[in-house]
Amino acid sequence: MDAGCAAYRGNVTFRVPLQVRSYELDALGHVNHAVYHQYGEVARVAGFQAAGCDWDALVARRMAPVLLSTTVNFRRELRADEHVEASCEAKFGSGKSFHLDTVITKADGTISADITCVLGLMDLEARKLVADPKSVLESFGFDAEILAPGS
Repeated sequence: MDAGCAAYRGNVTFRVPLQVRSYELDALGHVNHAVYHQYGEVARVAGFQAAGCDWDALVARRMAPVLLSTTVNFRRELRADEHVEASCEAKFGSGKSFHLDTVITKADGTISADITCVLGLMDLEARKLVADPKSVLESFGFDAEILAPGS
C-alpha cells in the first residue's frame, strides 16, 4: 500500500488523501467538475491495490474492471490547496456489475461530493462481463473485506 494511503474500519473502509492543485481549478476558482471523476479514479485504483488485487495477473489473464456509469453529486466547493480524503467502498450483489462509490471529504469533515460508479469485470477476449466479478477478483487476491466490510 502507498505510504499516503490508509485503510479504515467502520462506515468507510478505505480513504486516500489528496490535495487540490491550482491547475485543477476552473475560471470560478474551484475544482473543475471533471477533476472529481479523476479523484474517484485515484480512490478506485488505490483501493484495488490496498485490497491486494494483483493487477498484472488480472491483465495477463485478459480481465479488467470497466466503468459502466458514473454520477457525481456536488455538495461543497473545493479550492486550491485544500486537503481532502477520497473514500472507496465496494458493493457487490449477485449480478455482473458492482458499485465502487467514493465520498470526497474536506479536512473539517464536510462532504464535498459523492461519486457513484457502476463497474463490471470484462473478459477482454470475449468482450463480455463475467458473471461473478467478486469471485473472479478474489481469485486474483482481492480482499473484498478491505473495500466492502461484511461482504
